[in-house]
Amino acid sequence: MRTLKFLAVVLLLGLPAMVHADATDVPGSAVWYFHIDFEAMQTDSAGQSLYAWLEDEVFAEIEEEIGIDFGSEIDRLTAYSMVDQGPVIVIEGDISQESKDMILGFVAVSGDIQPLQSSGKNYYHVQDSDEDHDGMSYESDDISINIESLEDEAWLSLAVANKLIVTSSEGQMQQLLANDGKIAGNRGHGGALIVLTAEKTLLQAGAKSSLLGDDDDGGWESNILRNAEQIAFMLAADNNSLVIEAKLVTTEPDMAQTLASVARGLISLVAFDDDMEPDAKAVLRSTKIEADGSTLSLSLVIAADLLVATLRD
Repeated sequence: MRTLKFLAVVLLLGLPAMVHADATDVPGSAVWYFHIDFEAMQTDSAGQSLYAWLEDEVFAEIEEEIGIDFGSEIDRLTAYSMVDQGPVIVIEGDISQESKDMILGFVAVSGDIQPLQSSGKNYYHVQDSDEDHDGMSYESDDISINIESLEDEAWLSLAVANKLIVTSSEGQMQQLLANDGKIAGNRGHGGALIVLTAEKTLLQAGAKSSLLGDDDDGGWESNILRNAEQIAFMLAADNNSLVIEAKLVTTEPDMAQTLASVARGLISLVAFDDDMEPDAKAVLRSTKIEADGSTLSLSLVIAADLLVATLRD
């Protein structure tokens, strides 16, 4: 097993390419962020079926791969990346001694278990001993992740109570340890990422899409993302339903209007599919898509069981 494989596995929960923090605490100069609240899922009726799906489809696979039951030990996970600095991951939860021992076992495989120290707290430098690789990666039937910025090394610490901190650079680790693992947010930062919030937020994500891309030229295969400056997504609980909201800032105001029209047209076409279940059609037809200047907004309300059934399909 690759020394850094466990770092990839903890990202199985949807990263685009972790004290308590939510996405509003992500630094304003971040280029992407991801936050998921498992504790909220377990305590809210609408989130429980979604959490059950995660247990079956994600946590079980993690435990099978590395022997750590993250499903019972993680409360929240927050990740973000700054320009030219690579990702930072903070995992919060009641991490068992068995899991801590397992994590330090991974550290030992790298050949150096001598702890480093900053602000009176220990951390470790982990290097990948596998020379034949192309980025930190994990792949299964349903999930494929490759984060090149963690291909050679990472820093990790268990020194802050109830947290596992993973960073791409030693400087990032030292800053977090100096702040007891707290992520210093800066929502007032010029050009800061959009953060969508709600009373019971389960998942938040966003990116400066103009700075990211999925091909060698740094562009996007998707025409929508190619014409976007920023994107944001949120999943929240509302009574027994789940609310999905998305916001996209386009490069030109006319593009927002065009994309809104295209999206409404596609939804109308799909809703005429005779094979689609009535409940799914009702959700599509109730989806709200609006354009205001350069901003395109989408929102819909869906029954938790219907979303989970869709995910299982």
